[in-house]
Amino acid sequence: MTIGNNTAPKKERKSSKKGKQVDENAPLLPKTHGEDGGFDEFNGASFPGAVFNLSTTIVGAGIMALPATMKVLGLVLGVAMIIFMAFLTEASIELLLRFSRVSKSSSYGGLMGDAFGKVGKNLLQVAVMINNIGVLIVYMIIIGDVLSGTTADGIHHPGVLEGWFGVHLWNGRTAVLLITTLGIFSPLACLKRLDSLSYTSALSVALAVLFIVITMGITIVKLINGSIMMPRLLPDVTNMASFWNLFTVVPVLVTAYICHYNVHSIDNELEDSTQIKPVVRTSLALCSSVYVMTSIFGFLLFGDSTMDDVLANFNTDLGIPYSSFLNDAVRVSYAAHLMLVFPIVFHPLRLNLDGLLFPSSRPLNQDNVRFASLTIALISVIFLGANFIPSIWDAFQFTGATAAVCLGFIFPASITLRDRHYIATSKDKMLCVFMIVLAVLSNGVAIYSDAYALIKKNSSPTA
Repeated sequence: MTIGNNTAPKKERKSSKKGKQVDENAPLLPKTHGEDGGFDEFNGASFPGAVFNLSTTIVGAGIMALPATMKVLGLVLGVAMIIFMAFLTEASIELLLRFSRVSKSSSYGGLMGDAFGKVGKNLLQVAVMINNIGVLIVYMIIIGDVLSGTTADGIHHPGVLEGWFGVHLWNGRTAVLLITTLGIFSPLACLKRLDSLSYTSALSVALAVLFIVITMGITIVKLINGSIMMPRLLPDVTNMASFWNLFTVVPVLVTAYICHYNVHSIDNELEDSTQIKPVVRTSLALCSSVYVMTSIFGFLLFGDSTMDDVLANFNTDLGIPYSSFLNDAVRVSYAAHLMLVFPIVFHPLRLNLDGLLFPSSRPLNQDNVRFASLTIALISVIFLGANFIPSIWDAFQFTGATAAVCLGFIFPASITLRDRHYIATSKDKMLCVFMIVLAVLSNGVAIYSDAYALIKKNSSPTA
């Protein structure tokens, strides 16, 4: 998941199944800033394993915000946008892989460096940092919502701990996040190697499937007994403000598919690198199916009361047997999953920050003082962000409209338009212009709409 300026050709990479020789210029995770050395646990990965890893990269906290996009777009347009973003993501990744082959770059950072030099590589590192900080803040917000509850539109949705023990100072949002940060996130973030946390990929997919199965089951039962109303199929546009509000879903959808920074690592793991394109297509098809089902059944179940974090809706009587048990099972299991995934996202964040601040220093895992300082600083920023950002929708709006859109569309399109190796076709360049225009305009409108809504909300009490 880390970004390195890695330009080793694919043919020099050898699987550990074939021998012990490993090209030191083609790592999964960099050990130094100037010369990449890596861990070789997953060399020679199978096709299913690669699909599983990439799918885990894609399906994260974003899945919980997708039902809320149906509330804005309506069911028909919302599903269509999820599928459209999957095709656009596949196109952008295909461009990255094609230019990586020609430039003999085995990392996203190496490809940006090949196209735009050191400035390009540094821009990519900054984008990965912003994206990962935003994702980790979202993880903390969801954990706070699940354990301590959240309040929206004057209605309080109690958390699991409030339901079990009542309201106390120790299970308030700030206290719970502080305890979780010190007791779980900090120890996990101090691990210098990720091999002991590899099982969290399986847990991620299993919990996503569990969430879908439970939601589908509840929705089908309520459809049969007639307690679910017909959902809104199209957006409700009554004025200009509601029209501009439609664009606020774009950053959320962009963030839901961001996996570009991990594609090269998974490609490096494959024994047969020609399989990477089928891996990408299979993963996107799988994740799109998960997203569509989650969005449809989540919106059917909760309708216009769907919250930005749909997990927060699982705190009331669902109208079926064992409702309380199902609510707690869904929320606690997914919160536990996010806690375990935290260090996997945190690890490349810390390495990229170290690469920007100390590019000529010795490897980070050999300097305990630097390692501890960066860890404490980053966890503090994430903790403060989770306490002051009101909802995951706001966090997704910021990261999706800035770093995620750059990683997913603007950077791949810019590399193609730069075309240092003269391989881009006219069709490629037209697609890239479309990507950039769509990304800039839609996210610009989304930022304006959010800012306008925030200003209007803050000024309304004095009106």
